[in-house]
Amino acid sequence: MQSKILLESGTGEVEILEFKINNQFYAINVIKTKEVVLLDKITSIPDSSPEIAGLMICRDEVLSLIDLNYVVNGHYNEKPQAKVIICEFNRVKVAFIVDDVIAIHRIPWSKITRPDDISANSLVIGNIMLERKVIQLLDFEKIVTDINPSTGISEDRIVNVEYKDRSNYRIVLADDSALIRKLLKNTLTKAGFSNLVMFDDGQQALDYLISLANEYGENFKEKVQVLITDVEMPQLDGHTLTRKVKEHDILRKLPVIIFSSLITQDLKHKGEAVGADAQLSKPDISTLVNVIDDLIECR
Repeated sequence: MQSKILLESGTGEVEILEFKINNQFYAINVIKTKEVVLLDKITSIPDSSPEIAGLMICRDEVLSLIDLNYVVNGHYNEKPQAKVIICEFNRVKVAFIVDDVIAIHRIPWSKITRPDDISANSLVIGNIMLERKVIQLLDFEKIVTDINPSTGISEDRIVNVEYKDRSNYRIVLADDSALIRKLLKNTLTKAGFSNLVMFDDGQQALDYLISLANEYGENFKEKVQVLITDVEMPQLDGHTLTRKVKEHDILRKLPVIIFSSLITQDLKHKGEAVGADAQLSKPDISTLVNVIDDLIECR
């Protein structure tokens, strides 16, 4: 099954691919998927992480194959008709074994709820109530980064940030990941940005920005110089947040950086369509400061 990205950017909706593991229902954002294939021959890897089932060949590419049953439940998938979801994010292509693929659903981001405080540190980044069942949206970036930290954003990528006094600039950040918010704060603080306002979903960020526009009018630019946003966030996604900012009579002059694992050559047009001033993949955190400087200087 070849995946099709059907949605326009900034509609406030998301397409999820529902799949099943051990009679439980999970999902991935369709935008991360390339295709779904039947599990075929697996080549074992000596001394690999236990989550990695081996290597597979798909369209003349050799891909690492992660067993989601092992990741979620601690034991290997033994179903002879298992499916494989081919994905790409953080500029890495990887394959995941699941029991079965159910359907694609289009839903509003506002219908995806964050995990409560008890389960907030799990692999689940959102819960979806659909057809009298709970579908859990998994954090695939965390799964891959936990296996190999070099594929994602980490502390070792921020050690060479050049410091200068940037304390007179205020940056608004929106990201639902506590880890990413922490790393962004550490990076920007090391670079000299000390005036940071952080939110864990796009709706909170939008409400804050609109309140500044309402209070200060065109002078809001003295209160915030740059918005940095993730794409995947419950309540309001980053593409819709960007579109709403760029369509606002006053806020449209605010530079917006989309900072997401979903920035690939195939998907950059989505950020361009909503008016993003810059787009960076999350492993590119070392270049983030330069991009911020460039946008502020160009204002």
